[in-house]
Amino acid sequence: MASSAPLFYDNVVGFIDLLVFLVSLVLQAVALIHCLTQRGAGFQALGTLPKGAWAAIIGVCLLLTVVTLGRLLIISMIGVAAALIYLLDVRPGLKDLTDGKGFW
Repeated sequence: MASSAPLFYDNVVGFIDLLVFLVSLVLQAVALIHCLTQRGAGFQALGTLPKGAWAAIIGVCLLLTVVTLGRLLIISMIGVAAALIYLLDVRPGLKDLTDGKGFW
């Protein structure tokens, strides 16, 4: 029985999976490193989750992504979502606080 998929289909899927895995790892690692290098008082001033909560959420998702090698796609996507929320929402607020300008 002949397959209707091209011969290189598995290679393309494998490459895309690897690319998504690596992007997920880099994004989560950058968010975790940035979170760990910030002062905890800034998180309280923003009124967001404490530093420990952000570090735990991103760190656990990163650990699970590494352990499962991205096979549990839902965990990887939760980690990416948490990292993006941190990087796009919390990080700019922390940057505004540390610039001395404030955000009001």
